[in-house]
Amino acid sequence: MKSAVVFSLLVTGVVAFAPSQLRVISPNSPLSMSDVPVEIEEEEVEVVPAFPTVNGWTADPSKFCAGLPGSLSPLGEFDPVGFTNDLSVQEIKRYREAEVTHGRVSMLAVLGYFVAENFHPFFGGVISGPANTHLGQVQEIAPFFFAFLGTTIATAEFFRASFGWEFPLSAIEKNKDVEGKTWLTKLNDDYYPGDIGFDPLGLKPTDPAEFATMQTKELQNGRLAMIASMGMIVQEQVTQQPLFLFS
Repeated sequence: MKSAVVFSLLVTGVVAFAPSQLRVISPNSPLSMSDVPVEIEEEEVEVVPAFPTVNGWTADPSKFCAGLPGSLSPLGEFDPVGFTNDLSVQEIKRYREAEVTHGRVSMLAVLGYFVAENFHPFFGGVISGPANTHLGQVQEIAPFFFAFLGTTIATAEFFRASFGWEFPLSAIEKNKDVEGKTWLTKLNDDYYPGDIGFDPLGLKPTDPAEFATMQTKELQNGRLAMIASMGMIVQEQVTQQPLFLFS
């Protein structure tokens, strides 16, 4: 009896110091979530570029002409040739800058054609004939004034370029991944096409809706003036006569 008791005590002590058994998982046994390594897949999120709001306009690539004003009934979104198709916002802004600038020059040209051919008191009144020839006559009669005029125009253009456009080297760097038709030029991101800050009479509206309306009116008049000035230039080039002959 004593030997049996001693044996049982020895067995108990040996078991107490034995290493614990490893957990063996059968292939057919169910696994808990803690037993399976989880791989978290990152969902791809499309990054939409943020555009600053300038004069109440925020560029929207999904809209016609990136949402810029200028569309007017009955023509509406008029682009039959597809100049703005698949263009980036940067390129659309550059196109609008060119359109506004040429429209303003054309409006001045139309006014100049009507006035200068019938009223030209400068330079002793010796300048005459079709308006197409007036600038060449000024160069011959007053070369210093002609040089001054050219310098003034170049200065104004330099100011416009430095105000609204990126420096060429910066434009090259930023245009590396931009799909467009230019690599040397880029408008500043916070620059509204045509708004160089020149408003001596304070005519620029502060309300975004009123500003968009005024922009549409300016664009429509500029577009008409571009067509009208082209007609005047061609007519005088063909006839070699002033637009209106008064006896």
